[in-house]
Amino acid sequence: MKVLYFSRSYTPHDHRFLSALAGTPHAVAFLQLEPARRQTEIRPVPGAVEVIPWRGGQTPFHWRDVPALAADLRRVVKEYQPDVIHAGPVQSAGYIAAKSGFQPLVTMSWGSDLLLEADKNAWMQRVTRYTLNHTTVLTGDCLAVQQKAAQFGFPADRTVLFPWGVDLQRFVPGQAGVFRTSLGWQDAFVVLSLRSWEPLYGVDVLVRGFARAAQQAPDLRLLLLSGGSQADAIRAILEQYNVLDRVHFAGQIGQKDLPIYYHAADLYVSASHSDGSSVSLMEALACGVPALVSDIPGNREWLANSPAGWLFTDGDDQAVTDGILKAYRRRTELQPMRNAARALAEKRANWPENFKRLLAAYELAQGLVQTPIKVKA
Repeated sequence: MKVLYFSRSYTPHDHRFLSALAGTPHAVAFLQLEPARRQTEIRPVPGAVEVIPWRGGQTPFHWRDVPALAADLRRVVKEYQPDVIHAGPVQSAGYIAAKSGFQPLVTMSWGSDLLLEADKNAWMQRVTRYTLNHTTVLTGDCLAVQQKAAQFGFPADRTVLFPWGVDLQRFVPGQAGVFRTSLGWQDAFVVLSLRSWEPLYGVDVLVRGFARAAQQAPDLRLLLLSGGSQADAIRAILEQYNVLDRVHFAGQIGQKDLPIYYHAADLYVSASHSDGSSVSLMEALACGVPALVSDIPGNREWLANSPAGWLFTDGDDQAVTDGILKAYRRRTELQPMRNAARALAEKRANWPENFKRLLAAYELAQGLVQTPIKVKA
């Protein structure tokens, strides 16, 4: 099979999918729509993957470019002759692939494209509907994605769901005593956040909740990774509560160094307002770190009634405070939660096993009648 993998950018997620595809007997080519907005992936495209030059990939994506990009994609298809196009997110690479008219098209939702962007305005609704109407098979990482696609009339029997998963050999329970000692945190209770400092991910909510909890528990500490547009606001919150000295700002961390931060943590916290199956949540669970996350559909699929962590009301910073303090007060009793977290990851977040579902989606797409799926208006 010849697979044309078409993505908006080149991220760690793209690298993971391309690496897995490169390890199959299939021929794989990569098409990139635009340069990365932030350089989050420094590893090169896997050598076995053919990077195809085309009209896109050099400048940011603009809607006015869609006709020209779709036309050039038709040229690429004619020359490369793929058996299937894998494209996503829905309203960018997926839309252009749909506009090219190629079938079979496997559209991969990245979560927020359907859960948030699809209803942003009338234009995005039209783009979403058009893409789904010309999609052979849709893949997603959580039930919420399937339910949202169903609201546009996309049939469940042409939807393939699988959490993207993690490398359970690399993300394993462990300790980071040397790292914690280097911070002077050997006796602290450490909270970990990895989400980007953008409004969608609620890091301001998390930081406000942590700051209030830290006033009540002096040995609480926060490992705050990443960065983003809310940097000034986040620092202002920490200064307001006089807990800036209890935070380690780690910045952007490369993939190979991530496990040490999970190992240094006692509690993983995410206040994201929207998520599919969060990869950082799965990594934390795989490392045996109990989780405290916002009660949104994607997180609910993992932690509702689970002994591996807790849910809190989305956007409620006081609930974050209460949740952190609850975990802190039970800090000597968390080993069963750590064991449950790892067991949950082994059951549901095994990347090599979950990846097989993507290959099944390709096969399903090839086997279906090559006619557009009619989606209700």
